[in-house]
Amino acid sequence: MMNTMPKERAENMNAPNNLAGAVVIERTFNAPVERVWSALTDVEQMRQWYFDLKEFKPTVGFEFEFVVEHEGNRYHHLCRVTDVILQKKIAYTWRYKSEPGDSLVTFELFPEGNKTRLKLTHTGIETFPKTPAYARKNFEAGWTAILGSELKQFVESSKGKP
Repeated sequence: MMNTMPKERAENMNAPNNLAGAVVIERTFNAPVERVWSALTDVEQMRQWYFDLKEFKPTVGFEFEFVVEHEGNRYHHLCRVTDVILQKKIAYTWRYKSEPGDSLVTFELFPEGNKTRLKLTHTGIETFPKTPAYARKNFEAGWTAILGSELKQFVESSKGKP
C-alpha cells in the first residue's frame, strides 16, 4: 500500500507537538483587562493571589524565583520573562532548581466588554521528571485552582481594583 500523505505532513506527524501535553485553561473574569493585567504583573498584587514573590517585573529577561511547599516537599521555581505585550500577553519560563526540564507559562488576555477572558497555556510539562509530583494532572489541578478561585476572587473583589 502506497503512502499518499505529503512528505512534509508525514514528517510533522513524527515531530513532537509542543501543545500535546500542554495544560490550557480559559476563564472569564468580571473585571476589565487593566485590572487583570495589574494582578498578573504587579508584584504587590501577585503576592495576594499567586505566590510569595520577592520581585517581579513584566520585562523580557527579568528572572524571578519562589518556593512552594506541598505535601512535605519544597519546589524551588526558577522563571524568566520571555514575552510581554502590554495588557495582552505575558509569558515566562518555568523550571525547578536541581531538576531537569523546562516549560513555558503564557497568560493571554482578551477584552470582552467590561469582562476579560484569560487563556493560560503551560507547555513543556512533559520535560519534567516522570514522577507523580510532576504529573500533568497536578499542573492542571493547580492552575485550575489558582485561576478559578484565587485570581477570580482577587480581580472581582474590591482588593483587585486599581
